[in-house]
Amino acid sequence: MNKKKKSALHKAGKWPYLFCLPFLSAYFLFSMFPMLYSLKISFYDWNGFGTKTFVGIKNYLDLFTKDPLFLKSLGNTIILMAFSTPITVLLGLGVAYLLFDIGRGKRIYQTVNFFPYITTPVAIGFIFSYLFDWQSGYVNKLLIWLGALNEPFFWLGSEIASKVIIVIMIVWRYLGYYMTIYLAAMTSISSEVYEAAAVDGASNFKIFTKITVPMLRNTTRFLIITSLIGGLQMFEEPKLLFSGWASLGNGQTGGPGHTALTTVWKFFNDAFSQDSRLGYGSAMAYTLFVIIMLFSVVGFRLSRGKDGKGE
Repeated sequence: MNKKKKSALHKAGKWPYLFCLPFLSAYFLFSMFPMLYSLKISFYDWNGFGTKTFVGIKNYLDLFTKDPLFLKSLGNTIILMAFSTPITVLLGLGVAYLLFDIGRGKRIYQTVNFFPYITTPVAIGFIFSYLFDWQSGYVNKLLIWLGALNEPFFWLGSEIASKVIIVIMIVWRYLGYYMTIYLAAMTSISSEVYEAAAVDGASNFKIFTKITVPMLRNTTRFLIITSLIGGLQMFEEPKLLFSGWASLGNGQTGGPGHTALTTVWKFFNDAFSQDSRLGYGSAMAYTLFVIIMLFSVVGFRLSRGKDGKGE
């Protein structure tokens, strides 16, 4: 019997690997192999068609010594991320807390706040380009009607204003997602904790700051880390904003003075433009990968708190 059982287990042990084989094959072919090949060509000077020329770490050195636009794009990305992440996290927490105990119309408010997250990026870029358009934008029309402006302001032609608009785009788009995550986390908090605090005479503000916020620490940590990763990969918002009407206004990549040029946008232009430099673009992609890893580790350690246990 033992031999028969061992034989049956031996035969059954092959099936999990066979079922996993299609996924593993597809993952290696369409994900792992391109990543490894991209690492290889980052050490070459290659445009994707001609002969590869091995240059070692020259592409990596050129990023920091001969390409000021890379450092500019990296600085822009960090600035946009530094402003958008805390605003979105705080607003998401606040809106979730306000909607958590609301009675009538709760589903409607949640749905309305979540709509921007499921809106296509192209539509979002179109909406904000139209709102802040110099000639026909509703923002200028409203400010002129209120008397705040005497003439239309070229929002997308200003370096500071263009950054502010991108931050508003990011907050508006992801606020519903953050709200939903916080609402889901709040449902896991036992109602007995709130009842005990109410019996002790704690105010709503103290309940929020002393109970809700500390018990949502792990959720906040998750949102911060994912925000850092997503923020450093920012591409759609500035790229789509400076298309259409906006591109007619400044006529250059990255907005006025390249103030909206992000690292991924820079990578896209260098790797897939008419003068394609795939090797250089691959080096940029792996440099960004290392930067994302560093930010993620630092963000995780900072969000753990002084106790170092993250509880």
